[in-house]
Formats: sequence, structure tokens, C-alpha cells
Amino acid sequence: MAGMTARPTHPQLERLLGIVTRLRAPDGCPWDRVQTQASMAPHLLEEAYEAVEALQAGDRQASCEELGDVLMNVLMIAQIASEADRYDIEDVAETIADKLVRRHPHVFGDVVADSSEQVLANWEAIKKTEGGGGRRGALAGVPAALPALLRAFRVGQKAARTGFDWPDSSGARAKLTEEIAELDQALATGDADAIGHEIGDVLFSVVNMARHADVNPELALRATIDRFSERFAYLEQHLGDRMSDASLEEMEALWQEAKQRQR
Repeated sequence: MAGMTARPTHPQLERLLGIVTRLRAPDGCPWDRVQTQASMAPHLLEEAYEAVEALQAGDRQASCEELGDVLMNVLMIAQIASEADRYDIEDVAETIADKLVRRHPHVFGDVVADSSEQVLANWEAIKKTEGGGGRRGALAGVPAALPALLRAFRVGQKAARTGFDWPDSSGARAKLTEEIAELDQALATGDADAIGHEIGDVLFSVVNMARHADVNPELALRATIDRFSERFAYLEQHLGDRMSDASLEEMEALWQEAKQRQR
């Protein structure tokens, strides 16, 4: 009809949907056929981590590939659920579309939000009204399955939005000093349970310091691990089979060389 805009099509997505359906067909792939929603969950998590790595590296080809793996896992899980008449990919898409519209009244409604901080405040306020009318705690929505460092970061963020936080980074730094002192006391006693407890408190305090510094601790630690791994590989390259016999002084000298190379 004249004047009407043609509905956009996405042949690549349609092709992927068809491939996933075919893999799950009675004469499809034996491995895909036996998967369940629960068995696919670890694969989804693993692919998400690989996508994060590719995105951080800025690798276009790897990013496309890894994001594709994530998308495939989502489609596969939805297909498995569809076969059990639980939900399908249309339900998944509709649910997130409704949520995005509902939680962006400043875009799709008449609410005014002039800053990202106001957007987050509105988002959290809307979340509290969802879920069947029951009261949701301020920390609700932080998945227990998150890596502990990232979970601590998100818990700290949500608690801070209620006003439960230090006014500036000096409070977070003082708390870290306090927790390190308590860890020293626990170490002096040799009590394994107390030591574990205090190490956890120290780590949580470091996360709070990172939050006040606008640093994502998960990403910061990943970067540190990458630097450590690169320097350690430099030691292995130069020491080879002698590594177990090398002195600490020799290894430290090579370590410093590796640091200089990274700079």
C-alpha cells in the first residue's frame, strides 16, 4: 500500500533461527538434541566471558564471533523451552522490549531525566514496583552466580543508592585500613575461619574503594592478571628449565625487565 513503510526483515537472524531449529530436530545433531536449559546455562556463561574478552581487546572479528556464540546460546535455550511449551524466543523478545519501555519513561513517556544518575534512580524505583507487588529489597536483582568481585561491586552500588555509603573515598579507605588491621590480628591467631572471614572483609573493602574511584574492580583485576601472566611468561622464556633453580634475585631482575617492556 502506498505510503506505508515496509516491515524490516532480518534474513541473517531468520537463518540462524532455522539452523537452531534444525539442530534440535529429531534427525538433527545428537549433542544438541540431548541438551536442556540447565545444561546450556554454563555454556551461555562461558560464551559471555569470551565475548567480554573480545570486546575489551577491540577485536572486531572476534567480537562478532563471540557475540554470535552468545546469541546462539540464547536462541538454543529458547528453542528448548519452546519444545516444552514454556516460552519461545518471541516471548523472550517481548518481555525485554516491555521492560525497556517500562523502565525508560524519560524516553517513551513524559518523565524527565537529565542525567545518567537520575536515570538509574528512576530505574531502581521502577524495579521496586515490579514483581507482583511484593516489596523488593534494595539488593534484589544482583545474581548470586556473578563472579564474587563483580557481585560485591554491584551490591555496593545498590546499597549506596539507598544512602548507605560513605560521603567520599576517605571513608572507604579508612575502612580498608581497619579491615587490614583485623586481618593481621586473625593471622596472628592462626584461626583459619577468622582469617578467611577477614580476607573476605578486606576484599569487599577494596571493592568499595574501587567503586568510589569509579573503577570496575572486575576489569581492574583482569587487567592485572593479564599483566602478571605476560611478565611470568617472560620469566619462563628466559629461564626455561632453570626456573625452579633460579634465585629470587634473578627472577626479580627479569620481572623488572618485563615491567619495563610492558611500559
